[in-house]
Amino acid sequence: MSATARKLTNIQARVPSDIEVAQSVPPLPIDRIAADAGILPEEIDLYGKTKAKVHLSIRERLKDVPNGNYIVVTAITPTPLGEGKTTTTVGLSQALGAHLGKKVFTCIRQPSQGPTFGIKGGAAGGGYSQIIPMEEFNLHLTGDIHAIIAANNLLAAAI
Repeated sequence: MSATARKLTNIQARVPSDIEVAQSVPPLPIDRIAADAGILPEEIDLYGKTKAKVHLSIRERLKDVPNGNYIVVTAITPTPLGEGKTTTTVGLSQALGAHLGKKVFTCIRQPSQGPTFGIKGGAAGGGYSQIIPMEEFNLHLTGDIHAIIAANNLLAAAI
């Protein structure tokens, strides 16, 4: 051990895994989140209690509302622990919303199949900066044709 390395002696408990963190908090109902964001009930299609799609008609209703600021997280080299674009994006949203009191709406693309097969990061962020429900997000369970394509590709790869 080098002279500057120190062993941590005050560890109280193990750090929970990402899935343990994700499952420890019940997700807010998506209709409540939509209402808090100013989206009317008739402007969304619900996919269960935690997912929804927003109708494009909202653009017409909000055309006279001043535009907000737009932050794009496009590329990053993830750390060895997997903190990459999603974790950075969620962390920025948390900082702007919870800590600075700004109205924040975060849009994250659906992840690739890599996380499902354990060959890249978790795709839903990590630690206390992640998307929940993680399992549904990673498995593309949003009612899109993409889920059918992913299932077909999985079956083809298994054969």
